Amino acid sequence: MEIIDLNEKAGFAPEFFPRILRVKPEYKVPLICMEPGQEIPSHASGTGVFYIVSGKGVMTVEGKEHEVKPGNMLFIEKGEARGIRAVERLVAFAVHITG
Repeated sequence: MEIIDLNEKAGFAPEFFPRILRVKPEYKVPLICMEPGQEIPSHASGTGVFYIVSGKGVMTVEGKEHEVKPGNMLFIEKGEARGIRAVERLVAFAVHITG
């Protein structure tokens, strides 16, 4: 078992980069910390589960935009193109299932 304190791991930078919390051959868990206007361009990937911890953003899935806010959990199927843009300072984490 491992306990991860997201508050300790969260950090923001002028250029977005994910902070990888845990990685195994079957999955990867990035922490997403974005300033307003930062984004991850739309891309196809494996199955993904995203949880918005704080802030607001716009998640684009298969070309359709969805506003997201704290407490939202999104399930995105393998192969569906997805991206996210921060509207407010945003903290989220994802579980990318590769297996």
